[in-house]
Amino acid sequence: MNEIIKTDDGSNTLFSKKFNEQYHSTFGAIQESNHIFIHAGLNHCQNSSIRIFEVGFGTGLNTILTYAESIKKNLTIEYTAIELYPVELNIVNQLNYLEFLPEESKNIFKLFHSCNWDEKIKISENFSFQKIESDFNKYNFSQKIDLIYFDAFAPEKQPDMWRVENFIKLFNSLNKNGILTTYSSKGLVKNNLRQAGFLVKRLPGPPGKRHILRATKE
Repeated sequence: MNEIIKTDDGSNTLFSKKFNEQYHSTFGAIQESNHIFIHAGLNHCQNSSIRIFEVGFGTGLNTILTYAESIKKNLTIEYTAIELYPVELNIVNQLNYLEFLPEESKNIFKLFHSCNWDEKIKISENFSFQKIESDFNKYNFSQKIDLIYFDAFAPEKQPDMWRVENFIKLFNSLNKNGILTTYSSKGLVKNNLRQAGFLVKRLPGPPGKRHILRATKE
C-alpha cells in the first residue's frame, strides 16, 4: 500500500498507492514538516503548555519533530493524533528519520508507533501522547486545544476532509488565539477556513512550494 521514497534533504517519505500521493514533499520531508508545523505553528503558540491535535498521524514525522522541539524549548505538550489508515510497522521500521534525530528522541519515535491505539500514554514528564484510529469526519472533540496540524492528503484526493463543516468543528475546538497550520494554500481551503471563522494568512512555503497557510482564532 505504501512505498518508501528518498526526498531531496535525504529523509524518507512514503508514496500512498491508495491515494496516489506522497506523504511529504519530495523536496525534503523533514524540511517541509519543520517549516509548516514547527516554525509556522508550534513556534507561534503563546504559552509553554500546549495541547496539539494532528489530523493525519501518517509516518509520525510531525509528532517526533514536535517532541524534539519541546525538549529544546522546555514545552509541556499534550499531543493527540488521528489516523484512519495506519502505516504498516514494517514500513515504519524502514524509515530513516532516526538518522536525523537527536539521540534522546530515537527511542521515542519507535514508541509513538508501537504504543496502543486509543490509549493515552506519558512519554516524559512534559509530553503525553495519544493516537486515535478513527475517521476524522466522525470525530467529536471532548476538550479544547491550542494548535492543529492539518495534514490530510490533498483536497483533490480527500475532498471530504477539507469541507467547511470540518473546519467549523476545528474552529470550535480551539481556544482563543488557537492556530491551525496546513501545507495547502488552495483557494477552496482558504475560503472554507474563512467561512469557518478563521483569520487566514498565506505564508511563504518550504522549497518546492510557494505558499502555506496559518489560520488563527481571534
